Amino acid sequence: MTLISFVVPAFRVQGYLRECLDSLLGQPYREIEVIGVDDGSPDACGDILDEYAARDPRVRAVRLPANVGLGPARNAGLDRATGEYVWFLDGDDWLAPDCLPEVADRLTATRPDVLLVDHVRVHWDDRATRSALSDVFGEPPGAATFRLADRPEAVRLLHTAWNRLVRREFLTGLGLRFAPGWYEDVAFSYPVLLAAGRIGVLDRVCVNYRQRRSGAITRTLDDRHFEVFDQWHRVFGFLDERPELAGLRPVVFERMIWHYLTVLGNGDRIAPALRPAFFRRITADHRRFRPAGGYPVPDGLDGLKHRLVAAGRWRTFRALRTAHQARERARSTGRQARPVVRRTARLARDALLHEYYRAELRRPIDPTLAVYAAYWYRGCACNPAAIAAAARRLAPHVRGVWIVRRDRIDTLPPGTEYVVAGTRDCQRALARARWLVNNVNFPDFVRKRPGQVHVQTHHGTPVKVMGLDQQRYPLGAVGTDFAGLLRRVDRWDYSITSNAFSTQMWDRAYPADYVRLEVGYPRNDRLVTATAEEVRAVRVRLGVDPGDRVVLYAPTHREHLPGYRPPFDPYRLLAALGPAGRLLVRSHYFHDREGRGRRRTGGRVRDVSDVAAVEDLYLAADVLVTDYSSAMFDYAVLDRPIVIYAPDRDAYRLARGVYFDVTAEAPGAVAVTFDELCALFRSGAVTGAPAEGARRAFRERFCGWDDGHAAERVVRRVFLGEHG
Repeated sequence: MTLISFVVPAFRVQGYLRECLDSLLGQPYREIEVIGVDDGSPDACGDILDEYAARDPRVRAVRLPANVGLGPARNAGLDRATGEYVWFLDGDDWLAPDCLPEVADRLTATRPDVLLVDHVRVHWDDRATRSALSDVFGEPPGAATFRLADRPEAVRLLHTAWNRLVRREFLTGLGLRFAPGWYEDVAFSYPVLLAAGRIGVLDRVCVNYRQRRSGAITRTLDDRHFEVFDQWHRVFGFLDERPELAGLRPVVFERMIWHYLTVLGNGDRIAPALRPAFFRRITADHRRFRPAGGYPVPDGLDGLKHRLVAAGRWRTFRALRTAHQARERARSTGRQARPVVRRTARLARDALLHEYYRAELRRPIDPTLAVYAAYWYRGCACNPAAIAAAARRLAPHVRGVWIVRRDRIDTLPPGTEYVVAGTRDCQRALARARWLVNNVNFPDFVRKRPGQVHVQTHHGTPVKVMGLDQQRYPLGAVGTDFAGLLRRVDRWDYSITSNAFSTQMWDRAYPADYVRLEVGYPRNDRLVTATAEEVRAVRVRLGVDPGDRVVLYAPTHREHLPGYRPPFDPYRLLAALGPAGRLLVRSHYFHDREGRGRRRTGGRVRDVSDVAAVEDLYLAADVLVTDYSSAMFDYAVLDRPIVIYAPDRDAYRLARGVYFDVTAEAPGAVAVTFDELCALFRSGAVTGAPAEGARRAFRERFCGWDDGHAAERVVRRVFLGEHG
C-alpha cells in the first residue's frame, strides 16, 4: 500500500512546479504517489503535470475545468488519494533532500493521526529563517504522540496544511474538507489538531517554504483578506459541535486574535482605507467568541494590542502602530548609513553624465523613438536586431536608434542610426525614448519613467541557472548584486520568451510583475525563413565548399572556472569526420571582454569567434557540437543533427547549476569524453535513429513558436498595441 499521497495544487506556479515535483520524486523513498492538480492555471502548470505523469507512474495529473481556489483544488486531490497518509504540499514549495525516509520511519513506528514536521522559510534572496517549532516546544518532543489537551502549545505552530501529514482514514472519518476562499488552511489545520487522538512531531526540516517576491497572496493588497473571518468562524463552529473540546477554546481564541492582528499589521494586505473596518471586525469577533473564563492574554506590547481590540479603540491602536513603524524606520536608516567614498575622475565624469540624464528625464518622451541595445552595447545583434528590422517594416513611424560601444561602431550595418555608449547623446536617448529594447539589462542609473516601455528580449533558453537561482551556486554568482538585479528587473514591462520552459524558468529567476510574451525568439525567424540560396551564399562567404560537411563547435563559457577550455583536439575530430569534414570553432561572446587570444587555426579548421551574426554559422553548419549553451535551442530550429559534448557535466551541474540535464534530455547524440565524441562521428551515431528521435522530441518541446513570425508578434504587441 502507498504510504504517502502528496496532493500538489498548482496555479500560476509554473516557474517553481518542476522543483517541487523533482523534490518529491527524487527522494530515496518510493512508496508515494503524487496527485498534481491543475487548478485552471492560465500558465503551463497543467502541461508540466502531464509531462511528469507521462514519465513517472507515481504521478497522476488532474486538470480542473476552471479555477476553484486552493481549498477546493486540494479537495479534488484528496478525493483521488489512496495513500495511508496525505501530505498537502503547495506547488511553489519543495521538500528538503532525503527527508522522506525519516518521515516514513516515524509514521510506521508511531501511526499518528497527525504528524507535524519542521520547515524553513526560504526568501527570494536565498536567506533561510527557521520556524517557531523549537520556541513552541522548547525541548524536542521526541517520538511520543500526544493529544492537543496535553500539549496545547502546539496550536502556536504555523497553521498551514503543508507542515503536517494527516492519516487519510482519520481525515475522511472526520468529514473535514478545505473550505473555499483565502486563508483556507485555518479551517483545516486547527480542527485536525483539535480532533486528533495521536499527534506526533518530527523535529526535522522537511519543507522549504518559499517566500515569493511577487504573486503571493500574503503580499497582495486585496479586500479578500477579510475572508479570514469566515475561516475562523468555521473553526469555532467545529468547536461548538464538540463540547468535549471546550477546554481548548481559550488557546484557540488567543490564536485567532493573534492571526487577525498579524493580517492587519501586514502593510501588503489591508489597504489603509479598509483598516478601520478590519479592526472593527476583530473587535466584534473578540466579543462574540471570547471564552467565559477568559483566555491567556500575551504580555507586553502584544497584550496591549489585545486590550485595545477588546475595547474597540482603533485610534489608539493606529497611533501605537504608527509610532512603532517610525522607530523601526529610524533603526533601519541607522543601519544603512555608509561612509562617503572619495570619487575618482572617472566617477566624477559619470556623475556629470548621470546628472545630464536626470535633467533629460524632465523633458517630454519622444513618442516615436525606440532605443535598441544588445550584449552590453556590442552592436546590432540578436533579438533586438530582429525586432528592429520588423519594426521598420510594420511600424515605420518608429525611429530606431542603437546604443553601441565606440570600438564596435564599424560592425553596424550601413545606414544604422546609433549613439555611442557613455555619451550625452546616449543619456538623452535613454531618458527620452518611448521604447527601450535590450537582450540584457540597461545600467542601474536608468530610471523607469512613466510612459516608457522596457522590453527584455533575453538571449537564450536557459540551461544553466540564472538570476536569483544563482544564489544557490556561489561559484557561478561571484560579485552578483542580487538586490540590484531585481531593481533592474522591476523596470521590465515585457519579457520575451522562446518557449514554455523559458517562461517557467524566468518566472523563478526574475520574479516581478512584467508581461510574459511567449512568442518565440525573433532572432530565430531568419533560421526558419532562410532559403537554400541564402544558405549557399553564407557558406561561400565562410569559404565552405558545396561538398564539405561542416561541424560547428560552440561551447559555453565557465565563469566559475576562468581560463577553462573543454578538452578538444580539432585535428583528431577532423580525422573522425573524414576528408570532407570542415570544423568551425566559436568561443563565447564573453571572451572578447577577457582579452583572450584566438585559437591558431587554418586549413579545414577555422576560428569563427569574430563572425558577427551567429545565425550565419548556424545556417552554414551541418552539425552542431555544444555543451550547456543555448545554441542548441536555436540550432534545433533547423532540424539538423546536434551533439552534446559535456566532459565536465557532473562538476558543472554541482558548481554552476543547471535547469535540466542536457545529457538525459539531449537533442541528439551525447558524449562525455573526447574519445566518445570522435567515436560518434566515426560510427554514424550522430545521424542514427536514436539521435533523430531525441532531436524530434527536443524540437516538439522547445521549438513550437519558431515559425518565422516571432519578431512580428513582438512588434504588433509592443509597438502597435495589438492583442490576440
